[in-house]
Amino acid sequence: MPLDFTAIDFETANNSAASACSVGLVKVRDGAVVDTASWFIRPPSGHDRFLEWNTRIHGISPADVVDAPLWSEQLADLVAFADGDVLVAHNAGFDMGVIRAACGASYVETPSFGYLCSLQVARRTYHLDSYRLPVAAMAAGFEDFRHHDALADSLACAAIIVHAARRHGADDVGRLATISGARMGRIGAAAADHRPAALTL
Repeated sequence: MPLDFTAIDFETANNSAASACSVGLVKVRDGAVVDTASWFIRPPSGHDRFLEWNTRIHGISPADVVDAPLWSEQLADLVAFADGDVLVAHNAGFDMGVIRAACGASYVETPSFGYLCSLQVARRTYHLDSYRLPVAAMAAGFEDFRHHDALADSLACAAIIVHAARRHGADDVGRLATISGARMGRIGAAAADHRPAALTL
């Protein structure tokens, strides 16, 4: 199987995982970037307050998202772009948590995806003082990008996975996870389908 996946990154308006205010998406086919997309997101009501700290990090303000689609309105575009791919993110627990929380706050079903964490892969591939995205991306040969720009971060994440796969001789994401010892996760129905059966008495 070829090295196909979609890298994803979210920025949030505040400390709530449901407060996604931008997303970056990078589609990789056979180890090469073939498409990218990014857009602003208006967070769901109750999760839409922008903290100064967050704005200072990513530069996104309320004025940037005032006319942006709500999470519930843009989710279909996100799902369509990913098109059933395994999702890859750096510190994927955060980004998958954003998807789950934003769906919950918007009263829509969480989409079903498998995912792999490039942070876990980097820890098992490189010997670095830090595994933060800019440092791990530099080890993969991807440098000088605008950290905390969702699309730039997704491109950096994709670069880590592609470089790590070549280094490990892995020809697909599942094989990379197996060789590196990183755990493949699941969200949505994909997670429910892999829960242990309940014990009956």
